[in-house]
Amino acid sequence: MEYTMDVFFRQTWIDERLKFEGPIEILRLNNLMVSKIWTPDTFFRNGKRSISHNMTTPNKLFRIMQNGTILYTMRLTINAECPMRLMNFPMDGHACPLKFGSYAYPISEIVYTWKKGPLSSVEVPQESSSLLQYDLIGQTVSSERLKSNTGEYAIMTVHFHLQRKMGFFLIQTYIPCIMTVILAQVSFWINKESVPARTVFGITTVLTMTTLSISARHSLPKVSYATAMDWFIAVCFAFVFSALIEFAAVNYFSTLQANRELQKAAAIKAAAQEAAAAAVAPTASTEGDVSSVDASSVLKKRMNSAPVFDRPAKTFPNPPVNAQAFLQQGSAVPANNVLTGTSIIDKYSRILFPLSFGAFNLVYWIVYLTKDTMEMSRDTV
Repeated sequence: MEYTMDVFFRQTWIDERLKFEGPIEILRLNNLMVSKIWTPDTFFRNGKRSISHNMTTPNKLFRIMQNGTILYTMRLTINAECPMRLMNFPMDGHACPLKFGSYAYPISEIVYTWKKGPLSSVEVPQESSSLLQYDLIGQTVSSERLKSNTGEYAIMTVHFHLQRKMGFFLIQTYIPCIMTVILAQVSFWINKESVPARTVFGITTVLTMTTLSISARHSLPKVSYATAMDWFIAVCFAFVFSALIEFAAVNYFSTLQANRELQKAAAIKAAAQEAAAAAVAPTASTEGDVSSVDASSVLKKRMNSAPVFDRPAKTFPNPPVNAQAFLQQGSAVPANNVLTGTSIIDKYSRILFPLSFGAFNLVYWIVYLTKDTMEMSRDTV
């Protein structure tokens, strides 16, 4: 990642060759005189691009004191590199470094020090510390040494500590995800016979979570690891998808129970009808063949005159059910006092889903809001 900042970069050094005496204590010169004297070859080690402002004239200040002390100030816009680890995004914080030093002179020839000490050498005005996505919570300075093939060099480093603001992500991602999960749990309170309503609830919430996940990724750089927001969206997606699977389980077991009830009822009716048919059979054979024929004809007439739904179950492979026995349009199972009640799976889901989602939110926010998410720079100079 990169960041851009405007700085007033001030350098002070002593050149005894420029000592002078006279009534003037400070010699104020034009910036064109800078090219006539020696100046340190300071450069920004992690800078990508730097601009020196020249409107309306070069924004530079050049002063020489009587003892040879030189003050050289310029206004710069620096685009520098800030390595970021987004594991805790969007509750993350970063320490963005600004490193500078001499390009050609080693420590044996030039040494950099903070003139006002580590606490007061870098000043950030209050009006300049307000950013859109970050809060500047402070800055620290340090110095180090770098060894290379050409010598040992002094490196001065300023770390700007930035904490990301969460308001945008709460409104755009977190609150919609929470509301989508709550909406998915509303389907547990809808009758299991209302198949279209519960199916629409499940599919709509799954598609909504997919859209939120894609839109959340657009505001992030393409990193290969999961961020804190990715984990939250993934768990919300799991809750929404499990709500859809829960209805599939309810529908499957309800249909299975309905089939068992129908088979049981058909078996009972068939047994009763067989018993009734056996009761009207002749108990004696004294009347000979004529009586047997008459009894058989009477039984056949009764069987033919019986309604379709009163005939024995063995007459039809799948005994038909009266059309008025079904529930409203969209029913999964026929009307039955046992099957039209609330499913035991729905009863447990109404309690377990909200409790588990609430526990997840409690743990998630406690962990990330109390965790020190400030990521220090791990890059090498």
